[in-house]
Amino acid sequence: MTKLINLKIFAHFFRSSSAGGIFLIISLLVSLAIANSGWSEAFKGMLNFELGFNTAWIHLRYPAGFWINDGLMAVFFLMVGLEIKREVIEGELSSFSHAVLPVLAAAGGVAVPALIYAFFNASDPQTAKGWGIPMATDIAFALGILSLLGSRVPSGLKIFLAALAIVDDLIAILVIALFYSSELSFMYLGYAGALLVLLVIFNRSGVKNLLFYLLPGILIWYFIHHSGIHATIAGVLVAMTIPTNEDDTESPLEKLEHSLARPVNFLIMPVFALANTNITFESAMIEGLFSSLGLGIGLGLFLGKPVGIFIMSWLSVKLKIAALPESVTWVHVLGLGLLGGIGFTMSIFIALLSFDDALLQNEAKFAILAASTAAGITGFSILRLYSRKQKMTL
Repeated sequence: MTKLINLKIFAHFFRSSSAGGIFLIISLLVSLAIANSGWSEAFKGMLNFELGFNTAWIHLRYPAGFWINDGLMAVFFLMVGLEIKREVIEGELSSFSHAVLPVLAAAGGVAVPALIYAFFNASDPQTAKGWGIPMATDIAFALGILSLLGSRVPSGLKIFLAALAIVDDLIAILVIALFYSSELSFMYLGYAGALLVLLVIFNRSGVKNLLFYLLPGILIWYFIHHSGIHATIAGVLVAMTIPTNEDDTESPLEKLEHSLARPVNFLIMPVFALANTNITFESAMIEGLFSSLGLGIGLGLFLGKPVGIFIMSWLSVKLKIAALPESVTWVHVLGLGLLGGIGFTMSIFIALLSFDDALLQNEAKFAILAASTAAGITGFSILRLYSRKQKMTL
C-alpha cells in the first residue's frame, strides 16, 4: 500500500508544472558540484569526446557538447515552435485583444535589457556581441516558480506569463537566426528550403502522419547546420509546418507537443543545464559581476526585464490598447516581470553563441546564474507576500 501511495505521489510530481523547473535546479546544482570537485576535468573530457561519423558526403562527427547544444536543443526549439504555433492558431495569441498585452510586454522585456547591456558594453569589442543574453526568459523556470504559488496568484497571471514567455522565445529565435549565425552557404540553405516547401505541401495536402515531417526535419537540421545558421532554428521551422486545427480534436501538432513535453522537461533541458552550468568558482568571479559584462547581464535581467515588462504593460492599459487579465493587479505584473528575469538556459545558450572565449563564457554564466536566482527569489517573494496581504484584507 505504501509503495502504491509513493508511486502515485511520484506520478503526480511528474505531471505537475513545477517538476521541470525542479529538475533544472537539481541539474544546475549537480553541474556546479561536479565543476568544483575532482571530477571536473573528467567531465570536460566527456563533453569533448567526439561522437558520430564522417564520410565523403556526410560530416557528423562532433564533441558530445555539440550534440547537446545543437542536436538536443533543436528538439527543444521544435517544442517551442509547436507552442508558438498553437498559441497563434488557437490560444492566447490567436486574437488581437488577447495577444496585444503579452506581445507588447514581451517587447518591452526584450528591448530594455538589451539597451542596458549595450550601455555597459557597446564600446567593448570583446563583449558587445552579447547584447542578446539578458533578453531571454527561461519559460520552464519562470512557470515552474509561479506554479509553486498555486492558487495564491490569479490564473490569468499564469496565462499572461506563459503567453509573454512564448513571445519572448519567438523574439529570441529571430535574434539567434539574424545575429548569431556565421557566413551563409546558400547551397545548403537551398536544400533546406526545398525540403521545407515539401513539408508545406504535405501540410496543404492533408498529410497527418508525423513521420512525413520529422524524417525530412532531420535532413533540414543537417542542411541548416552546414548553412551557417544555428542548427536549432531547424526545430522551429519544422514546427511551423506541422498540421493543427482550431477544434477539440487532437491534431498532429498537439500529439507531438504532448509526446515531447516530458523528454524535453526531464531529459533535454536538465542535460543542457548539466553540460553548460559547470562553472568552476573563483574569487575573481565576484568582481566579474561588477565588470561591464557582469553589470550588463545582471542589471539587464534583474532590472531591465521587470522595468520593460511593467512599463509596456502600463502604457498598453493606460492607452486602452489592452486590459489586465481578471484579478491581476500591478503588483502581480511587477512580480511577473521579475520572474521574466530568470534567463538561465536560454541566456546561457545565447552566451555560448556570443563568445568563443571560455573565460567570457564562464563570466557570463555566473552573471546569468546570480541575476536569475535574485530575480526568481525576489519575484516569488513579492507575489507570495502580496497574496498574504490580500488574504488579510479580505
